[in-house]
Amino acid sequence: MTAKQGSAARSRHAMPDDIERALRDRRLFDDYEDRPAYQRNDYLGWISQAKRDETRQRRVDQMLQELEQGGVYMKMRHTPSRKG
Repeated sequence: MTAKQGSAARSRHAMPDDIERALRDRRLFDDYEDRPAYQRNDYLGWISQAKRDETRQRRVDQMLQELEQGGVYMKMRHTPSRKG
């Protein structure tokens, strides 16, 4: 499935069950849902593109850490998601 954004098509990535479970287990699902749609989609696409299991897990861990910390997106400052 694709979505139009401007003139470029952007693939939508489905949430894998293990990622949803990790978000819920860490009580970060609401933080994930509060992020803009493009960020949620980018995280899932970035994770799904990993070729090695170790890389995929490292990316999942980074996403979870950024959501827990707030104020960070892909190692960049993201002020709207800052906590506290």
